[in-house]
Amino acid sequence: MEYIRHKFIMPYSPLQPYNDLPALNPELLFVDEDLSRLVLKASRSLAELKGLCLALPDPQILIQTLVVQESRDSSAIENIVTTQDELYQSLASAETEHGPAKEVLRYREALYTGLQRMKDSKNIITTNTLIEIVQQIKGNTSGIRRQLGTVLRNNANQIVYTPPCCEDVVREKMTELEHFINDSSLSDLDPLLKMAMLHYQFEAIHPFTDGNGRTGRILNSLFLVQQELLNLPVLYLSAYINNYKSEYYRLLREVTEQGKWKEWCVYILNAVHDSSQLTIHKIKAIRSLMQDLEPKMKNVLGSSYDHTLLELMFTIPYLKIELLERKGFGHRETISKNLHKLKSAEILREQKSGKTKYFVNYPLLDILTNL
Repeated sequence: MEYIRHKFIMPYSPLQPYNDLPALNPELLFVDEDLSRLVLKASRSLAELKGLCLALPDPQILIQTLVVQESRDSSAIENIVTTQDELYQSLASAETEHGPAKEVLRYREALYTGLQRMKDSKNIITTNTLIEIVQQIKGNTSGIRRQLGTVLRNNANQIVYTPPCCEDVVREKMTELEHFINDSSLSDLDPLLKMAMLHYQFEAIHPFTDGNGRTGRILNSLFLVQQELLNLPVLYLSAYINNYKSEYYRLLREVTEQGKWKEWCVYILNAVHDSSQLTIHKIKAIRSLMQDLEPKMKNVLGSSYDHTLLELMFTIPYLKIELLERKGFGHRETISKNLHKLKSAEILREQKSGKTKYFVNYPLLDILTNL
């Protein structure tokens, strides 16, 4: 197993554009027993997660449930904060919403877009795909940074990093990164170490004016699917990064400033292991809850039971009558009657927000929030 040795091209200054950011190269790596153990540990957890997803009869339902949480956690890293109520009420609404909840949900759509574009490109992750992802996240037509002036600051408003500039340099760095990501000849480089490297490199290039962090985290998910470590983009590191946010940013800087690649890789490998285990627990708990609720709903609703309603409760845990009408669950009176039956059976809980009445799958929210 290998760990990473930094190679400086020129003295680094946080006040100057880092146009001499070195391209990634497997020759920067050499063997270390600590990383060997962590790679094995993380790989086993990831394999367990993949096996669990492959065995599920309805994996897409769970994926949709988990990706909304990832959208929220990833956005929170960038200080885009939304409550569970705001997020799921927005998800249940047909109207175009504004504010944090809408931006969080755009992240979800950007992930799905990236996955589809990767499939369309015969499993290749391209710069254009990443541009489309950031455009969807931001809801605009932004692209590669063109002008000088982008800097990263710490909480004390001090400049801690100035990314490469300008567009021609950034595009050159992205072309190098694109080659590294898709180069199948790098078979001696463990894909989890490769992911750690490419995540650092993308954030160091900082190709966009805004949305780099969220795009970089989507890139992680796409890469794991590309490498067939997962069959679906179900592993998300944002909750882990939120819990160890200051360490995340410190280690990114230390790769740039001191070449501490090993410490960065340790962080990412621990994130993969912990996030895999957490996701496994959540998926098992969600699946168990679905299996528990199905016979109860059949008993309560009788001939009115529809399995797609159960599925909807696990993709949009805040239900409202208008939503079920739009999705073809019958007339308003019938829908209202069934939702109140589920409320009386304590399967759903009623919650009002202004003039709108929601019927909420609280056990699911408890799993998503507290596990």
